[in-house]
Amino acid sequence: MSSILDPLAPHREASAGTSFARHRALFANFFRRELFSRYLGSISGLAWALLHPLALLAVYHFVFTTIFRAGPMNGKSFLIFVAVALWPWLAAQEALQRGTVSIAAHAGLIRKVAFAHEIVVYASVAATLTLQLVGYLGVLIVLALFGEPVHFEGLLIALPLWIVLAIAVAGLSLALAALQVFVKDVEHILMPVLMILMYLTPILYPLTLVPEGMKPWVAANPFGYLVDRLRDALLDGSLALHWGDAVAVIVALALFVGGRWVFLRLSPHFEDFV
Repeated sequence: MSSILDPLAPHREASAGTSFARHRALFANFFRRELFSRYLGSISGLAWALLHPLALLAVYHFVFTTIFRAGPMNGKSFLIFVAVALWPWLAAQEALQRGTVSIAAHAGLIRKVAFAHEIVVYASVAATLTLQLVGYLGVLIVLALFGEPVHFEGLLIALPLWIVLAIAVAGLSLALAALQVFVKDVEHILMPVLMILMYLTPILYPLTLVPEGMKPWVAANPFGYLVDRLRDALLDGSLALHWGDAVAVIVALALFVGGRWVFLRLSPHFEDFV
């Protein structure tokens, strides 16, 4: 029927299908390249990606439990309490940093070849979060083997939350990557901002320890909600859905749509500035 009403419809549908297949192939190629060139292609790259979070976790555990004498947090050991929240934060942080510089890293290709530039950002974010998710699951298994109370049924909530995190990070990365092309200091400003945000997020401490006057500000941090949900799922085995989950999805989608809008507005000018 569509071909009768619009004789060009089959050609447009075929073109759309071809374009989708091309974009999917490009994404797969950039994803493999990102994964192997930055991580799996060298022992040092893989070691840094996986050992860096472990080293930070060990340092925090030593400082807070040995020097500051921190006891259990919310009835859980400090180690498992921090590990469940710290690894996703570091994964998001690294993905944002990789995504922010991804356009500049492919400057030569962008100048010579016409393609959807956003694919580069998606591949960079996806490769980082995929590898870090594998590391996260590995750490949970090791902690469980050492007797920490990990509820693996909580992955039914944790894995969808990781996807929500990926959507939000992709949106932020798109906006930052576009801005980085024109403002070269974005990547240098990003690291200290992320460091400040980490300490304003209840990763190393529970929200109950925050002074009452500051609780609303700390609780307003979207990542803080993600941290609490991960702990509920993986440490307490809670599989109940909350109304906040829908809000988290809406916020993540809004960040993605907004970030992509910024990217698409600026991407036609990339060739002149990269």
